[in-house]
Amino acid sequence: MHDPLSTVMTQRLGCRLPVIQTAMGWVATPALVIASSEAGAFGFLAAAVMTPGEVRDAIAAVKAGTDKPFGVNFHMFQPGAAEIVEIILEHRDQIRAVSFGRGPDAKMIGRFRDAGILCVPTIGAVKHAQKMVQLGVDMVVVQGGEGGGHTGSVASTVLLPQVLDAVQVPVIAAGGFADGRGLAAALAYGAAGIAMGSRFLMTRESPLPDAVKARYVRAETGDIIVSTKVDGMPQRMIVNEALGRIERSGRIGLWLRAIEAGLAMKRQTGASWAELYRAAKGMTSHGGLSLPQAMMAASAPMLIQRAVVEGDAAGGIMATGLVAGRLGDLPGCAELLSSIENEARERITALAPATERLPA
Repeated sequence: MHDPLSTVMTQRLGCRLPVIQTAMGWVATPALVIASSEAGAFGFLAAAVMTPGEVRDAIAAVKAGTDKPFGVNFHMFQPGAAEIVEIILEHRDQIRAVSFGRGPDAKMIGRFRDAGILCVPTIGAVKHAQKMVQLGVDMVVVQGGEGGGHTGSVASTVLLPQVLDAVQVPVIAAGGFADGRGLAAALAYGAAGIAMGSRFLMTRESPLPDAVKARYVRAETGDIIVSTKVDGMPQRMIVNEALGRIERSGRIGLWLRAIEAGLAMKRQTGASWAELYRAAKGMTSHGGLSLPQAMMAASAPMLIQRAVVEGDAAGGIMATGLVAGRLGDLPGCAELLSSIENEARERITALAPATERLPA
């Protein structure tokens, strides 16, 4: 008998369950990737906020902690991107996929595919899914407007079927998914699985400091908004003291924060001002951003780091999906994936008798 949780996604990525743990910056660390992969999901390592040396060390740590296949997230405009690509290719024995938002061109995608590494970008619009498929990607993750961080305006229940109708590659649903009911619903739409960020962020293995985890647990849906003030693009976050100040500030204040965050990124990555400028410039040509927007986007992650790494729940910003507003616990990854599997199977089984009574 066919297992409804065995999909083209699980078959191609080599995971037990059709669930992806997304590559949240500074959150999708080796420990979280190991825990999620061992529990049956497909974990993505967040290399987009790492230097090449850190990427090499993090990949080695994941490989030391699990023999399960895993993925790496990066973007082509980060400092050291070319070296990071070579590091990923060196570890194609266990790295099964790469993910990206601002990603490589057709030639680079071809290099990954030749190495047996699947390209699984995250998109938020039908036209972006079509463009990625034209470039040769293997699957797409479709993030609806409920998703955390940079997000669009179209809800998952509308965007997902649009993309399913528009492309001929496997589609994975993201934005608003956190449990087995959501997985069953995504499969019913025709998706090959779901991708979750906020739910994995709110687990025991997540590296967030306790004070920040507590803010996520307390947040209700009304405490989560979409702001364009952080870097000029819509971004979904928890309202806190830092975001309140940003929302009240003018254009000069935004630039001052961009410069401050840029200095912090320069200190952390060792990149020169020229490298940071080139990264921002590359984002303008790929993502349709103005140079000021791109410069703020390139440095805004440092504001997130202040919360998720340094534990400053008031002074940093906390990206999250809207679904975090209904989550009030911090399960372990094994407990979470077991619950998702059991609930999905229950919902699918409950629907089966009614389906069988339908006329042919």
